[in-house]
Amino acid sequence: MWWLIAAVGLGIPLVMTAMPEFGMFAVGAVAGAVTAALGGGTVLQILVFAVVSVALIAVVRPVANRHRSQSPRLASGIDALKGRTATVVERIDGGAGGRIKLAGEIWSARALETGRVYEPGQEVDVVEIDGATAVVI
Repeated sequence: MWWLIAAVGLGIPLVMTAMPEFGMFAVGAVAGAVTAALGGGTVLQILVFAVVSVALIAVVRPVANRHRSQSPRLASGIDALKGRTATVVERIDGGAGGRIKLAGEIWSARALETGRVYEPGQEVDVVEIDGATAVVI
């Protein structure tokens, strides 16, 4: 019974602080409770708690840290448009800009290099989105 109380007690800081280590200790406490239910002695219960908790911290924590440090793989919104290829539909020149067809939509566009001119039908790459204007090369 005490192991289950400990598991709940360790689960509360897990929820409040979002520190996964508390959850791993809570799982260790549940393992200690299962050992007690199966008739294991106090020393065995403590040993199971320690082994399960340490094993979870040693295995799960590095995996969780690796996932936290990775950037998301799915780009959305304007981030998904950067690096895509578009077709010029209206001449893009240094002064007035022009229009491109990007992802099935018509966008206003301007050249990244001020003196550069792109003619209709030409393929361009989107470098960034500046407001509602695509910057192309």
